[in-house]
Amino acid sequence: MTTFRELHADRFVMPNAWDAGSAVILAAAGFPAIATTSAGIAFSLAKGDHTLPDGAPAVSREQMFERVREITAASAVPVNGDLEDGYGAEPERVADTIRLAREAGLAGGNIEDYDGRELYDAALAVERIVAAREAAGDEFVLTARTDGQLLRTPTSVRDSIDRANRFRAAGADCLYVPGVNDLDTIRTLVAEIDGPLNVVIGLGISTLTVADLQAAGVVRISLGGSIARAALGFVRRSAEELATKGTITFAADQIPQADLNELFARSSKGER
Repeated sequence: MTTFRELHADRFVMPNAWDAGSAVILAAAGFPAIATTSAGIAFSLAKGDHTLPDGAPAVSREQMFERVREITAASAVPVNGDLEDGYGAEPERVADTIRLAREAGLAGGNIEDYDGRELYDAALAVERIVAAREAAGDEFVLTARTDGQLLRTPTSVRDSIDRANRFRAAGADCLYVPGVNDLDTIRTLVAEIDGPLNVVIGLGISTLTVADLQAAGVVRISLGGSIARAALGFVRRSAEELATKGTITFAADQIPQADLNELFARSSKGER
């Protein structure tokens, strides 16, 4: 099997799972890797992606890694972890999170430069990536994420590019600038960021396609919490139909129980 690191020499799609069942289904669809989604995991626990008003993660590191271990144990392909901001500002805390990620069976993980309220100072953000790199070892794929565009702060695209390149110099293997949804800007990111770029699609309405992004030179495409949110959207629509009409037309979209039983039985036996 191609290693997670080797995948970054080409172009690939990496959808995001939120539990063991979704991980098995996504891997069975033929994707060469999957990722976790902190949003999807939080929602499955009836928690917000970030608490308000302070913005701190609503799911503790311990809770998150409990679910991560379930996902990596079930997945037939490498798993990349959504590791938030490393669960603490201090570089030592980030390094400890990376060590836990490796122990949990993750092949790689993202570290954000956002603490839930604001971006970390650039110098500290670089120190955090240096610490993460030292803890990551040779095989773990470290992704550095900069959130200025996602937050719609006064941060310019040029500032995000500068941060990404500083993170690359600090040891990041892959760079991630969420919140950019127009192809021209994405082409600029590909051209000016010195390393493989991850682009997320599905954050709200977007007409971007996998083909568009790969033609623009994007190495890795993820979906964040979009599949998890879509699944919950289906649950709500089903509930509303049942409550208001008393009908169950939504049942036509279910996976047959026999198919799920067979899929999960093969997975539990280690048959990939």
